[in-house]
Amino acid sequence: MLSEENEQDGNRACLDRWMRRLLRFAGTFNLFAGLGMIVLYHEGYRLFGIEKPQLVMPLQLTGMLVMLFGIGYHRVASRPVENYDLFLLGLLSKTGGSILGMYYVFWGPLPLFFLLFLFFADIIYLPFFWLILRRIAAIRGPLADAD
Repeated sequence: MLSEENEQDGNRACLDRWMRRLLRFAGTFNLFAGLGMIVLYHEGYRLFGIEKPQLVMPLQLTGMLVMLFGIGYHRVASRPVENYDLFLLGLLSKTGGSILGMYYVFWGPLPLFFLLFLFFADIIYLPFFWLILRRIAAIRGPLADAD
């Protein structure tokens, strides 16, 4: 039986170096982006030319979720197989965020330059996260999820 340390090293080895680095970068980016949504919400509304609502708690809660996803990406970088489901949620969140963001640019109040922020915050990760998810799924194998 493998020791816990050897098992964890083998787990990390299932990802290429660039995959782990991308997950670490995404995790750190999300931690800072979420913190910005919590603390610097005034500047965000001003930057995008949107009137600040009286209640900013929904944006701040979204910032908390973004930070939690950041922690999740760091966990996936360390233990990808065990955190597969967590990573799937992250990929779905980035996909949904990309779709909603584009909707609000093209049919809502967000300015066109918001797409630049959306691209670097979510869209750019999608193909790479898909590759990482496929890699983890291949190594994980057909596990029985029926508990």
